[in-house]
Amino acid sequence: MDLLNTLVDKGLRRELPTREEALAVLATSDDELLDVVAAAGKVRRHWFGRRVKLNYLVNLKSGLCPEDCSYCSQRLGADTGILKYTWLKPDEASKAAAAGLAGGAKRVCLVASGRGPTDRDVDRVAGTIKAIKDQNEGVEVCACLGLLSDGQAERLREAGADAYNHNLNTSEATYGDITTTHTYADRVDTVTKAHAAGLSACSGLIAGMGESDEDLVDVVYSLRELDPDSVPVNFLIPVEGTPLAKEWNLTPQRCLRILAMVRFVCPDVEVRIAGGREVHLRTMQPLALNLANSIFLGDYLTTEGQAGKADLEMIADAGFEVEGAGEVTLPAHRAAVGGCGSHESAGCGSHESAGCGSHAGGGVCGTATSAPDVSEPRTDLVAVRRRGAGTDLAPNA
Repeated sequence: MDLLNTLVDKGLRRELPTREEALAVLATSDDELLDVVAAAGKVRRHWFGRRVKLNYLVNLKSGLCPEDCSYCSQRLGADTGILKYTWLKPDEASKAAAAGLAGGAKRVCLVASGRGPTDRDVDRVAGTIKAIKDQNEGVEVCACLGLLSDGQAERLREAGADAYNHNLNTSEATYGDITTTHTYADRVDTVTKAHAAGLSACSGLIAGMGESDEDLVDVVYSLRELDPDSVPVNFLIPVEGTPLAKEWNLTPQRCLRILAMVRFVCPDVEVRIAGGREVHLRTMQPLALNLANSIFLGDYLTTEGQAGKADLEMIADAGFEVEGAGEVTLPAHRAAVGGCGSHESAGCGSHESAGCGSHAGGGVCGTATSAPDVSEPRTDLVAVRRRGAGTDLAPNA
């Protein structure tokens, strides 16, 4: 396909595809899918080889969020049956993080529900970062605490945070359909604050909320403009008790096309398969490693993930390797400037029920321009987390 040859050439040059080309990737047929994966895989391997970076979530404070994000199991008034607990102590959080690090994770993502941290909350998280770094040399720590106030990103950086996550989630045009208690501009402002403070910015999206192809392309192009170093791609987990519980709009093939489009638009960025990969990619997860170079190990914030051992076996069986703690994730031109990576205008550009790029999630986010790929609901694959942080049971890692 001439389209795919063009996209590969542009990806190797870090050149932005046209919107029409990005939309064309989403419109490819299932018969063309393996060609799409192979083409995007060339771009992925050029910048990241066959390495897969492992990340591990620690939910520092679960539930009781005052925001009304429709996809989120921790939203205001949600009756989702999730774990609810206040702040973990630094030693508790460090112990939880240790399980993921022992499983091969090189980044720990510290997430807390809520609109945004108070200055006291920043102090709490600073103590947790210190506890984790004191016990684990070389570990990366990403914070995901919601909307940041002036000066808070700088304080997190001084405390040892390497990165900050805050997702855009969907297009600006449809953002008000999923959340009313804060704005799309608020989210952009927080990512900008993280950049300015020298933190490696992490910002991504949630697919499967009823959005159109145009919405998906809009949010990915907005991310490229913001230039985060990592872009988590969440696939909506329709948790019972949320307004989007009935939104089952994804197939494995649709998920692969979305990941390929993100890779073409953001060729040299850490693309992370985040929440929902087990629910929507299912047996196609190994194929998705040809598109993304990063995943979460084990469970998510409020829902269970694939067993950590199965994650490691999947990576090995697919011919990939876990990225070591001493290896640099980002290409040299991005990693050379400050923090975990540089922030240049040519690059690509999360807090919610699965912050740090891992959501768990009425209203429809947009109107599809064509008949959606409808997947049969797999409610059997959605399980509320009952182990790990906030419990007395061992975590999944």
